[in-house]
Amino acid sequence: MQPAAAPTERSTDIATTVVATMRQLGVLGVPRNYEIFYEALSGTNRELSLAVVSLNSRPTQDELDQIGRTFFAHNHGPGIVEHARDIIARELEEVASLLRNERSHIEKYGRILDETSSGLSNRSLLSQDLLQKIANAMTIATNSTIDHGRQIASTLGDKTAELESVKSKLEEYKRLADTDPLTHIWNRRAFDKEITRIYNSTKGILFNALVLVDIDRFKDINDRYGHPVGDKIIQIIAEIFQTSIRGDMFVARTGGEEFALIIEGASEDATYEIAERIRALIEQTPFTSSQTGMNYGTVTVSMGICMASEAEGPEDLYTKADRALYRSKVGGRNRITRHSAMAGRTGKSWLLYKQD
Repeated sequence: MQPAAAPTERSTDIATTVVATMRQLGVLGVPRNYEIFYEALSGTNRELSLAVVSLNSRPTQDELDQIGRTFFAHNHGPGIVEHARDIIARELEEVASLLRNERSHIEKYGRILDETSSGLSNRSLLSQDLLQKIANAMTIATNSTIDHGRQIASTLGDKTAELESVKSKLEEYKRLADTDPLTHIWNRRAFDKEITRIYNSTKGILFNALVLVDIDRFKDINDRYGHPVGDKIIQIIAEIFQTSIRGDMFVARTGGEEFALIIEGASEDATYEIAERIRALIEQTPFTSSQTGMNYGTVTVSMGICMASEAEGPEDLYTKADRALYRSKVGGRNRITRHSAMAGRTGKSWLLYKQD
């Protein structure tokens, strides 16, 4: 299929194009379908665009849902989990049936052994012919049991492989559910879990810092150039984060134009230096269209820093870092504010509460 032509970068009404394309292809107008076509037509996700282009002229809902499960797992989580539950339940019942069958076969083999043992104990009735018959019966029963055991082992091996596949799919879903589909960095769901983890130990409290980041005047960018350009700028900034921090640092997109960075094992001064390096890189990065060469001007970010030891818990840490970010915004943007430097701040010395 060929989707309707994508709007120009200056267009501010991609929604009209999305709706028109869905109507042209006979696609049901539900939110999960709209999300697919919006991302495909905006050109922010090349793999998704190719998947949509490869569809038939009249794609089925099953085909669209398959694309949704691949690129937007966060919207299809319940279905994925339910499907996995059904598979696991079926496989476990089949394994239980195999084991019951194996038990029955072993019990039958045991009865043969008992009967043979009883026959051998009566020496007065033994003869060469009888011994030959006993040997033949034992050989057949033993070979049958061995063959049956091999079949069971093979079948159980297949079941194990199928269950491993389900486990792998669930792990992939978990990863996708914690990943922002636009930037491929962690999302708000993953961030909420990570910031909570900080307060699970005294070490986490003493050696972690939160940096909140917000793109300056982002609404103006969207209004002037259109959402596809805004999405592209978000992607570039996310890439700057990924290439500018250590692998053990945590960065997430927590909202439309908002990011969060959790830094472990750095002092407040070192945290500030990391944030400043990223701020300067974003300010120095040229934001231009690779297709038209159009320059969108300088893009800057404002940041707020709070050390975990200054907060009572995850929510308090986020609130205080957000206050510092707000101070950067009202102070002129394109700057970093430490919560510790704000007048009238209230802090907490976690060392006072440390248990020996």
